[in-house]
Amino acid sequence: MSLQYIQPNARMSAAVKANGFVFLSGQVADDTSASVAGQTEQILAKIDKILAEAGTSKEKIVSANIWIADAATFNEMNGVWDAWVPKDHTPARACVESKLAFPQYTVEIGVIAVV
Repeated sequence: MSLQYIQPNARMSAAVKANGFVFLSGQVADDTSASVAGQTEQILAKIDKILAEAGTSKEKIVSANIWIADAATFNEMNGVWDAWVPKDHTPARACVESKLAFPQYTVEIGVIAVV
């Protein structure tokens, strides 16, 4: 089996392509001053770019994990997610409230897609 490391650095890769799948690391916003909706929009744009680099797209996401720092923002995040996720291609998904690595992050999203 061949592995392709996408956007690797010393600690991790943005994604790893293996055996017909692409596994994305949890993505966070670059502009952490943005609202939950704004951070979610940034993250989903990053996911789109990484998936494209891996040769796939959001229509082929099979699983998504979403971490939100405050469950009270669930609907705000979902408003952006629902507008982004393709109709009839909704992945299996989990969303949990969790303390994130740094307090300025309000959302983190990781996905798995087929290639």
